[in-house]
Amino acid sequence: MIAPGARTVGSFALIAILSGCTTAYLDIPIETPIQPKLDVRPFSRVFVAGFVSAGTDDVDGNLETVRLLRSQLRNKGTLRVIDADALALGDLVAGENGAAGAAPATAPATAAAEVSDDMAFAAYEKVFADKEYWKKVGEEMQQPLIVTGTILFRTQQRSGFVQRERETFDALGRRVVQPERTYMERKGFILRPSFIFIDGRTGETLHTETFREEILYNANQTTPPLSSFFELMDRLLPSFLNTLSAQKVRGSRTLLK
Repeated sequence: MIAPGARTVGSFALIAILSGCTTAYLDIPIETPIQPKLDVRPFSRVFVAGFVSAGTDDVDGNLETVRLLRSQLRNKGTLRVIDADALALGDLVAGENGAAGAAPATAPATAAAEVSDDMAFAAYEKVFADKEYWKKVGEEMQQPLIVTGTILFRTQQRSGFVQRERETFDALGRRVVQPERTYMERKGFILRPSFIFIDGRTGETLHTETFREEILYNANQTTPPLSSFFELMDRLLPSFLNTLSAQKVRGSRTLLK
């Protein structure tokens, strides 16, 4: 039988041991470098030349994309950004294809819109493969890295069941959140850019990347197309910038103290 005094001493000893074993955690911020996808060391300048755009007429996909990419490259890039008028590639190729009866790059508002857009863009592919044309552009701009491509920005509509959270209160006044499925009509936009990186010294294509982003709103919500365009572009800008320069992914690591 253990004496009461011994039990008391043992209890204090156990408390002391447990107190000494309390674990503290320390969050350490870390940055992980991501190497660029393209070796830009041969270039000192970059020329965002212009894009063939399709989709809604409410946003000039060519000019808005040129302005945005040049601004981002000035802030975060290592290459000098060339300020020059954006090339009207759509007009250039449309003029060449006019005699052959090629369709212009416009996006009809149908369920098969993206298929139609792909067919329209296909008529413009030869300009990106024209090495002599891009070599000439490069000579005029002191042989920079050239960024061009296609921009699709169009409206979309979608209907179906969406899971939402419904807030209620029980008989005791406690908040209760329950998931529910609701049929909704929604509308929004699709952004699908294809960035083509061309060597201004030779006119050869070095790298191509294609992205697709979309956003949907409630049918009764009114959002300016230009606002949605910038919101969607903001999602893919880190990947675009990582093509040309090293980026850092910030996070944290938990250590035992």
